[in-house]
Amino acid sequence: MPINITMPALSPTMEEGNLAKWLVKEGDQVSAGDVIAEIETDKATMEVEAVDEGTVGKIVVPAGTSGVKVNELIAVLLEDGEDASSIDTSGGSSAPASSSGGDKAPAVPESSPAIEVGAKAATDPVPAPKAADGNRIFSSPLARRLAQLNGLDLKALSGSGPHGRIVKRDIEAALAAGTGKAAPAAAAEAPKAAAAPAMATGPSADQVLKLFDKDSYELVPHDGMRKTIAKRLTESKQTIPHFYVSVDCELDALLALRSQLNDAAAKDKEGKPAYKLSVNDMTIKALALALRDVPDANVSWTDDNMVMHKHADVGVAVSIPGGLITPIIRRAEEKPLSVISNEMKDYGKRAKERKLKPEEYQGGTTAVSNMGMMGVKNFSAVVNPPHATILAVGAGEKRPVVKNGELAVATVMSVTLSTDHRCVDGALGAELLAAFKGYIENPMSMLV
Repeated sequence: MPINITMPALSPTMEEGNLAKWLVKEGDQVSAGDVIAEIETDKATMEVEAVDEGTVGKIVVPAGTSGVKVNELIAVLLEDGEDASSIDTSGGSSAPASSSGGDKAPAVPESSPAIEVGAKAATDPVPAPKAADGNRIFSSPLARRLAQLNGLDLKALSGSGPHGRIVKRDIEAALAAGTGKAAPAAAAEAPKAAAAPAMATGPSADQVLKLFDKDSYELVPHDGMRKTIAKRLTESKQTIPHFYVSVDCELDALLALRSQLNDAAAKDKEGKPAYKLSVNDMTIKALALALRDVPDANVSWTDDNMVMHKHADVGVAVSIPGGLITPIIRRAEEKPLSVISNEMKDYGKRAKERKLKPEEYQGGTTAVSNMGMMGVKNFSAVVNPPHATILAVGAGEKRPVVKNGELAVATVMSVTLSTDHRCVDGALGAELLAAFKGYIENPMSMLV
């Protein structure tokens, strides 16, 4: 019977997306793994693959549609021998199963020999569960519904569907074997937490517009990225007690070493070097090594625990049209400078094309925001949760310094560390900056 294709959740926090482009049209044959559409989230454009084979019977949501909710029907596939007359997009009880899980069974009846679903099924979609590590457990909507109604814990089940997705037959097998029963929910015994107060979002449009002449402006609607940036930065400044520590670093030794390493880079047949280091690449490495040396600063705050990170995953702010995104160099303390440099070039290129995957820009343990190439001398950056620190990097410039009691000229870079004072206080922030300054001014130590 017809198979629904629904808006996928491309990240654990995604609630809606924009259907940017269909790569198939009605009547096209598709196989599992074929790319059928492009979905825009607030930060990236992602390709969507089919997990079933069939004929595209109906495209429900046209290309260019924004604000499509996760699990909303976007298209319908037909199996062999079916035609468009069998398609039902009304959302009633006879709606077909979702292709996101590979189930090809009719909607669950009120009773079944294998599965008892109770007198009445819930009408709201069951949210996709998450494993203990926070990753989403992939399962079809039908499987989630059956698991909920029969008290099964999806985290205890193995999926037999495409890419390990849990589907209807896995639920039936668990019920037959008597496995996968969920433990009593602790949340049911505890009182619900009070709702957090709504955060201020600024003056209303009417309050602002009445201050200006009607012919002196035009209105540009916020896109998803700008809304997300506004929400996260407002949350950060309202909930995180920021503390700032600044230091000046001499760059002459680092610039000399950078030049030597770039000159020594192997070249291919076309004369292209294997890498080309930037000051930003070496800044990333220095911060990662400093966090390795000062592990108490490589943390994240939660109300119940201090999250002590084992590696330095350094996010790097990249400006893109309409906002910015922060791709992450994972385990940067372990990577050679050449690897960091090439990863950043790849991330920067794909960031501007909005082609980064969610796992490439979500998470991290700290961040670097470098405005030196824009001529900015110094600034303070806003901590990006769940990070507890962010390093704001200014331009290197010639300044007078005193060396051995005599006046000299050196290339100096000012950096400011913003910290979440709940977990990285002033003394600890100063210790981290001292370690960072040591690597910048003695850059050979980054190579050992």
